[in-house]
Amino acid sequence: MAADAAYKGNEVVIYTSKPEQWNKELRVYDADDKLLRRGHISKVTNSMREAVEKAEHIWITMPPHLFSSIAEEILPFVHEGQKIGIIPGSGGGEFAFRKVIEKDVILFGLQRVHSIARLKKYGESVYELGRKNSIKIGSIPSHFAINICKEMESVFDIPGEWVSNYLSVTLTPSNPILHTTRLYSIFKDYDSKSTYPRNILFYEEWTNDSSDLLMNCDCELQNICRIIPLDLTAVVSLKDYYESHTVDEMTQKIRGIKAFKGLFSPMKQTGTGWIPDWNSRYFVSDFSFGIKVIKEIAKIFLVHTPNIDMVWNWYQRNTMSSVTEVFELDLDRKEFINLYK
Repeated sequence: MAADAAYKGNEVVIYTSKPEQWNKELRVYDADDKLLRRGHISKVTNSMREAVEKAEHIWITMPPHLFSSIAEEILPFVHEGQKIGIIPGSGGGEFAFRKVIEKDVILFGLQRVHSIARLKKYGESVYELGRKNSIKIGSIPSHFAINICKEMESVFDIPGEWVSNYLSVTLTPSNPILHTTRLYSIFKDYDSKSTYPRNILFYEEWTNDSSDLLMNCDCELQNICRIIPLDLTAVVSLKDYYESHTVDEMTQKIRGIKAFKGLFSPMKQTGTGWIPDWNSRYFVSDFSFGIKVIKEIAKIFLVHTPNIDMVWNWYQRNTMSSVTEVFELDLDRKEFINLYK
């Protein structure tokens, strides 16, 4: 994203804890190592003030379990009219950044990333894979999304489609149910004494069991959307998004996505075999700040979600002693709905 923005002539500042490991020139390659574009970065810094104080756009690409700490860190330096984009926008960012929003900062989020990226060399180059044909964007306040779409189009050369509220971003059935249902299916029988003989390919070895659970959770999510008195038609079911309406079709579709090839499960090797890596963001973010966000919203609107509950409760049982940060929603229905106007 930084390379694309700089390539288009924008002044780009990178905030990172490792500025010494970054080049001023960033390069983007395709899967065949062909250089697509390069962008010259104005500054790389570990100072939050330097990074955000004069920025028109601030893009947050860190995982959701870090949202609250980042929101607190940037709060002293943001001001009215700035635009903070969360990419991708799920994970409860609108709740973590509430104090920032109160400073008349515009919050926006992409339903999904504009492109899948794989690292080529840290701080220097990436592979661009699976670039989207369009990007959907929601904002708080909601009417700013139209202009933000135009601004993002000018950076990425991808058509932008505004959605009527940010909740349409929060409830997008992406990682919060895609990752969590798959992890449940892989590790549901795991106990602390057992190991696996190898690391399992996350997508290429996708199973019908994973698809069945994914589709059930997707159905429950659609039930939530039907109950909430907001326009949530932009929350597209995964059955339609992947054009797969049976369990077998879903399994074959996910197994065959080219950009997902070669990705392993969040596991680590021990002396006796492989075990789940509970510290992976697939667990830490996508459960505690992914499916838990959906579960909390369902609770406010009294929507029955037995499959979502089952996945969350399984994770909680396995990580009860180690997970300290978990998303909690402290709004009533009226406050919740008013947030998205």
